[in-house]
Amino acid sequence: MDNDDKISRLADTADEKEAQSSDIAHEHRALETVYTEDTIDARYLAKAQILNEAMQEIGMGRYQWGLFFVTGFGWFADNLWPVRCVITPPPTVNEFNYNPPFIKLGQNVGLFVGAAIWGVGADFWGRKISFNITMLIIAVFSLAGAGSPNWIALSSFAALWSVGAGGNLPVDSAIFLEFLPASHQFLLTTLSIWWTIGQLVGSLVAWPLIANYSCETTTPGENCPRSSNMGWRYFLIAMGGLMFIFWTLRFFVFTLHESPKYLMGKGRNAKAVEVMHKVAAYNGTMTNLSVSDLDAVDARGGYADPDTDGEKGDTQDAGELRRKPTIFNFDHAKSLFASKKLAYSTTLLILLWALIGLAFPLYNSFVTYYLAKRGAELGDGTVYTAYRNQVILSVTAVPGALFASYMVDRPLLGRRGTLCIATSLTGVFILASTTSRSSNALLGWNCAYSLTSNIMFGTLDTITPELFPTKARGTGNAITATSNRIFGVMAPIIALYADVTSPVPIFIAGAIFLVADLIALLLPFEPRGRASL
Repeated sequence: MDNDDKISRLADTADEKEAQSSDIAHEHRALETVYTEDTIDARYLAKAQILNEAMQEIGMGRYQWGLFFVTGFGWFADNLWPVRCVITPPPTVNEFNYNPPFIKLGQNVGLFVGAAIWGVGADFWGRKISFNITMLIIAVFSLAGAGSPNWIALSSFAALWSVGAGGNLPVDSAIFLEFLPASHQFLLTTLSIWWTIGQLVGSLVAWPLIANYSCETTTPGENCPRSSNMGWRYFLIAMGGLMFIFWTLRFFVFTLHESPKYLMGKGRNAKAVEVMHKVAAYNGTMTNLSVSDLDAVDARGGYADPDTDGEKGDTQDAGELRRKPTIFNFDHAKSLFASKKLAYSTTLLILLWALIGLAFPLYNSFVTYYLAKRGAELGDGTVYTAYRNQVILSVTAVPGALFASYMVDRPLLGRRGTLCIATSLTGVFILASTTSRSSNALLGWNCAYSLTSNIMFGTLDTITPELFPTKARGTGNAITATSNRIFGVMAPIIALYADVTSPVPIFIAGAIFLVADLIALLLPFEPRGRASL
């Protein structure tokens, strides 16, 4: 073969590679996003699309699967500690003689504060700080709570460890989603399996400890010394120790990179690209992303993101704004209402979380009392049976995450359809449970409710961060979470003045779920098959 033939062959090969590269680029460019230019800033949209294409090119690999575990710890803790306030009140009431909704009130106040601080803060100081500290807060104050001398101290420690627990979902969902390729965003739903595992582990550990190391008394506050009522303290020590292990794995073992989209939103293009290449290297793949790809977008019209902080950014132009970030800056919140359609979507999400925030604890936080009361009337109200039933409920919840993961990517269902079906069935099963005339019938309805409610929460925890752009995702997650916690605070207040063993709170909770399922259908965006921004 002469030189001319070799040159011709090489040219043909180069043309083929260029064509393949063009096809790949076209495939990546074809990625649909949740928002369009009429709902979000065009230049921010363009840069987010570039990062989405690069993440799709990198693919699902070791780094994302590592994130699946360490962010899963946050889901685990988010359900474990509210369940703790279902599991441990009976023995603590026997020892301290107090009204059990007070500890639930303290917990919900802490969850509200935690969601607001860590969620909003994640948009100002980044995801890493919130991610690395929340689990440590839970560990420290839950271990301290095991030494509580009275119910006031216990409620205070519950509020403090809940400040850490309240920040897990708003922050961890943002972190996981922002490192997922669009083709694997359904895994955010699968992540909720950790939520059900947290409930199950808490129930399994509490069952032998509280059943075997709790005092028996007919008069709360009498004949129940600390020495004969150590079960709930052992439970706090065990779970607090587990949280410390989780924090150690997060902080010392797994290396969390700052979100590339967060960095891009701060004008730090070079750092965002650097992180993308580190993730690609860790996964054993590569990306053609370069700083010039993002800089070229900034150059069009002198783009300057208002969130750019006082640090020297990677891209500069004369119009770039420089100001010190402050937690009282409301620009992130305002951006969630930047257009009519976006404002409509954000408002419905807030309303959804608020309604479920009231209905869920109104029913579930007092399920042990309700089961025990109905069991007592039927001659089966022992502590052993109450906690056995709690374990059964936890087991039936586990498949919910898997069902949700499958359903959210079905063409005829998507996120909205799955959320609507699961929410309505949750309400129906709650209402149906009031017809129970035996402990087994009641347990059966509660198992059905446990399954569908976990499908509901798995879907809601997915669609919420997907419908917020990265630059305001932490704030959006915080707003919805705080609305949930505010109404969650109302539930124990209602319980203080109502008979929690009556079916009335259950009728109210069921009706609220039925209203929420209609709101789910009204959401204007369907994220299925589209890349988040």
